[in-house]
Order: sequence, then C-alpha cells, then structure tokens
Amino acid sequence: MLLFMLCCAVSLIALSPMDGWAKTKRSRVPRPEPELKIIDLKIVPIPFTPENGPLEFSVTVQLPKQFDGATVLEVSSLISSPSKTSLRFLSQRQEISPQPPENAGDRQNISLILTWDGQDQTKQRTPAGTYAYEVRTKLLTNGEKGLRTSVVAWPKRGTLEVR
Repeated sequence: MLLFMLCCAVSLIALSPMDGWAKTKRSRVPRPEPELKIIDLKIVPIPFTPENGPLEFSVTVQLPKQFDGATVLEVSSLISSPSKTSLRFLSQRQEISPQPPENAGDRQNISLILTWDGQDQTKQRTPAGTYAYEVRTKLLTNGEKGLRTSVVAWPKRGTLEVR
C-alpha cells in the first residue's frame, strides 16, 4: 500500500505543470507621468562642429500646477562617448515662483539653454563621433540641510554627431 501511494505521488508530481510551481512575476502598474515635463528639446547645430561655436540644448519645461514649496528648477544634461571615456555634465539652475496662468487649465512653462563647447571632463576637445545625451529636469525644495529633490521629470535621450 505504501508503494502504491508513493507511485501515485510521484506520478502526480511528474504530470503537474512545472510553471505552477515557479514564482509568477507580478505585473507592474504603469507609473503615471509626472506633472513636471520636458515638453520641448531642440539641439542646434546638428551635426556639431566645435570650431563653429557651441552646441545648444534648448529645453522647455512645463511646471506642475502645485510646486509644494519647490523654489529651484534644475535642468541638466550628460553627454558621453560610446566608450564612456569622454563625458561632460552640463547643469543650470533657475529660481522659480508661481505665476498665475492666463487660462485656468494652462501650466507655467520655463525655457532654459544649456551650452556645450565640445570639450570633455578634462577640458580636452572631444574626438569626432557619435555621442549619447540625456537631458533631465527636477524641482528642488530648500530644506534644513540645503536643496532637496522634490519632483523629477522623465528624461529625454538621444544621440548627436560631433565632427
């Protein structure tokens, strides 16, 4: 009888689907888009030649309806070579104050320009090639220990050609 029960248990295990025993990955609920948004990004000139002047990232940011004490807008960009041996970080901060929009549904937009002179982190001219960029923006709140991140927008990424 014991042998019969053991054979039944083994056959049940062998016939049962194995995926029922594995952990199932819970589906993630998509995160809602933050109220702070990069609504426009223009990069000029493309392709970029450092001898002809700086490259400009013109960034337009849409602010949330409520700032919740945030007083500084930071826009930054990281430019990197494919090998990650040549990097440059650009950043600009601007104080903000809530301004009533012209229409009730509108939100305040702010434009900033980041400029790149074609040099890397060691102030050497970057070699020609394709570079990746990532533009980020966030609202900062002045706290007890200095500025703290309050709201972060989704980044914008792409590539640019340096000649």
